[in-house]
Amino acid sequence: MERNVAYRQEKRAVWAWFPVLLLTAMFCCVLWGSAPAAIKIAYRQFRIGSEDTASRIVLAGTRFTITGVLTVLIGSALEKKLLIPKKESWPKIVLLGLIQTSGQYFFFFMALAHLTGVRSSIINACGNFLTILFAVYLFRFEKMTLRKMAGCIIGMCGVILIVSNGQSVLSGGAVTLSGEGAMVAADLFIAAGACLTKVFAKKEDPVVLCGYQFVVGGLVLLLAGLCMGGRLTFYNSACVIVLLYLALVSTGAYTLWSILLKYNPVSRVSILGFFNPVFGVMISALVLGETGEAFSVTGIVSLLLVTAGVIIVNLEGGASCKNR
Repeated sequence: MERNVAYRQEKRAVWAWFPVLLLTAMFCCVLWGSAPAAIKIAYRQFRIGSEDTASRIVLAGTRFTITGVLTVLIGSALEKKLLIPKKESWPKIVLLGLIQTSGQYFFFFMALAHLTGVRSSIINACGNFLTILFAVYLFRFEKMTLRKMAGCIIGMCGVILIVSNGQSVLSGGAVTLSGEGAMVAADLFIAAGACLTKVFAKKEDPVVLCGYQFVVGGLVLLLAGLCMGGRLTFYNSACVIVLLYLALVSTGAYTLWSILLKYNPVSRVSILGFFNPVFGVMISALVLGETGEAFSVTGIVSLLLVTAGVIIVNLEGGASCKNR
């Protein structure tokens, strides 16, 4: 009886109204899609060169330490109590922080120093397909279906197309380990982190899990970068603004996405995630002036293939803790 009452209350919630669901999901995707462009702007404002790995790590660590604190504070405000992990939750939080934040963003920030925002957004969508493969063949809590396989193949064709720039991948070209290679490595950590989140979230509060893993992973990156000699020099107020924006991207998007998942079926929400690469390409083109690559035949076809692949895969549902 109580379960039925709770269900009816959730159905009446404003978040279950489709126009609100659609607009909120698109807003989250705009935030996540703006991350590559915002990070590249941060490199300019903080004057971090493409070879200054240590300072990039410091920037990433600072961003996610702030993100974690904000996520916990907002989650605590929504729950009307301070969210504190249980003692037995800390090993999971540390492991997730090392993989999903430290590992992923070490390579993600490296890749963005060598790739355009458009290229980064499309290749980064590879994480959607790797997550499916990890879930099926490594963690074994899902089964491969024809639809999932078709979505992965179509999406990966889009990634291969943008990486090869329409030429044979075997011909070499401008593909580098520090650029495309690093972004694919980040995608591997995304897939592993998403699957671990699914496992851990069965017994853990997802806001607590993600908020504190942001802090742990962020602090690891920050300390590692400082030990390597990295630093952040705030040359002007724009440095503060872009850093706070990067922190709020993950905090705001994740909090809103969690609310949508609470009041809507998972499949209904997750299918809207295909807007991520779309907005990523559009924002990079407009903000960074990368219109030539974004609106080239190769760029458009790659984006369409990746988008189609994500839609096909997500038609069968699935969700994870996201932090772009």
